[in-house]
Amino acid sequence: MSDLIIRPSEEEDMEAIHKIYEHEVLNGTATFDESPPSKEAMEAKRIDILSHGFPHIVAEMDGEVVGYGYISFYRQRSAYSQTVENSVYVVAGKQKCGIGYKLMQAVIEDCERLGLKNIIAVIGDSGNSGSIKLHQKLGFRKVGILTDVGFKFGRWLDVVLMQKTLR
Repeated sequence: MSDLIIRPSEEEDMEAIHKIYEHEVLNGTATFDESPPSKEAMEAKRIDILSHGFPHIVAEMDGEVVGYGYISFYRQRSAYSQTVENSVYVVAGKQKCGIGYKLMQAVIEDCERLGLKNIIAVIGDSGNSGSIKLHQKLGFRKVGILTDVGFKFGRWLDVVLMQKTLR
């Protein structure tokens, strides 16, 4: 993993980011999106995230983007201004290699630098043990489960809520 580089995302990374997310949308339950957004929609989201001073980062290995992560507002109301939601996705076949961990470490460091209070993980599918374990390893605690709130691939899915308090 010594050749893994975590860096801010660039417009040129959006093709790889789009492919990573498209694969998860079409094959996984970490997101409840059922149709992949366009690359242009994902770029617009990236620009919005960056416009708020939030990180949008990638993991690069051997010149290839193998994962990405970012934070966004948890909710739009001003009282939530110090609480953000994190998102991290890793290219298929490279999960459980430490990429998600390194991305999340960088996201947490950015949140601390920004002086934020809380990070909320909204994890699709209570069976998503990889993401749950990753967040636990990084100090998140499970704060709730929303039961049967999503329907994807012909089955009802839970959402696991996890929280990390920074200060």
